[in-house]
Amino acid sequence: MNEQPIESHNPKKASLLSLIPGLGQFYNGQRFKAIIFLSIFLLFIVEMIQFGMDAFYGFITLGSTPIDDHSLFLMIEGTLQIIMTAIFIFFYIINIMDAKKIAKKVKYGEKISKTAKETINNVLDGGFAYLLTLPAYIVMIFTIIFPVLVTLFMAFTNYDFYHIPPANLIDWVGFKNFFNIFFLSSYRDTFMSVLSWTVIWTLCASTLQIVLGVLTAVIANQSFIKGKRLFGVIFLLPWAVPAFITIMSFSNIFNDSIGAINTQVIPFLNHLPFVEIGAIPWKTDPFWTKVAIIMIQGWLGFPYIYVMTTGILQSIPGELYEAAMMDGANAMKRFKTITLPMILYVAAPIFVTQYTGNFNNFSMIYLFNNGGPGSVGGGAGSSDILISWIYKLTTGNSPQYSVAAAVTLLISAIVISVSMIVFKKTKAFDMEGM
Repeated sequence: MNEQPIESHNPKKASLLSLIPGLGQFYNGQRFKAIIFLSIFLLFIVEMIQFGMDAFYGFITLGSTPIDDHSLFLMIEGTLQIIMTAIFIFFYIINIMDAKKIAKKVKYGEKISKTAKETINNVLDGGFAYLLTLPAYIVMIFTIIFPVLVTLFMAFTNYDFYHIPPANLIDWVGFKNFFNIFFLSSYRDTFMSVLSWTVIWTLCASTLQIVLGVLTAVIANQSFIKGKRLFGVIFLLPWAVPAFITIMSFSNIFNDSIGAINTQVIPFLNHLPFVEIGAIPWKTDPFWTKVAIIMIQGWLGFPYIYVMTTGILQSIPGELYEAAMMDGANAMKRFKTITLPMILYVAAPIFVTQYTGNFNNFSMIYLFNNGGPGSVGGGAGSSDILISWIYKLTTGNSPQYSVAAAVTLLISAIVISVSMIVFKKTKAFDMEGM
């Protein structure tokens, strides 16, 4: 039921009054909401006086006296205060918009919630979905956004072996770390070498596991194949065993001197006609190390693609293949025009995650050969990818935390940019017309 219109009620005045949160709500006759908004505003003012101003000052200066001031803690406290301030600014904007919106309803005689009970019922009815997701957003802010911001800020400091608080202070250095990565020869050569191998590793390993997964699923789901369940169990074995154990086992299998590949498999192959293969330096030659880890990742990664593709294939109507066969399409033509498009239509986002996952596949690189053999400078081994290089930058004898943070941001920018471009091109999240 609508209320009496109040033509003199001014939405602009409500907006101006809500510059002090709560006053606009008082003007609109919503006392319960006004008390809540005003209380939040006063709590924030008290927090700023008691802690906030000091947190901002510490964040800007990062301390002035070694031992007494811990620069890293000051940065963390300042980051938390920035997050809290951003949340308050969001609330402040919502408060102004709410006052203006409710004032318009009052002016035109629309019903509004005034009492505490009406306000609570209105929130439960109209904002129940937001209440359910609010805890998740809060957790996300402090488990994802907060660490990301600390890493972001750290990339603009000189936090390294020579500046470890509290014995030493950390200073802001602007874009110096990024400049060094791209223009200082010692970092530039290492970064370009590691980045190029990271791209090659990502493309080769991810493509191999996707191709193997799709190929095995397509073959195993052919009507003339017998014992499909047995094949399914065999193909799932790499997925059933923990990746940690598999990688460590393959590390021993590919050992140059006592590994099964060089001591058993290659000698067996040499007994075949026209085959003569020498021992392969899997873990002492950079090229063969890279070949080995790409093959191992193909073995580890294809079962997931196999399971997903099998589900997609079973959902494709058989009438499509029957119609294609009646039109004279052979097996390759049916795969190209029916099977592959359907797989890509459904699984494109998953395929993208395979590439982004391998771009940051630390365990594969570290557990197989610790990023070795040899070195390409800057603390990076010949088979290190960016994520494993970051680990070495932060755990070596002379840790370079700020440079590692800068490289982390570059990785994030690359992964996010490529993912967004691919998602847009493939219309992976375009739900229109579904």
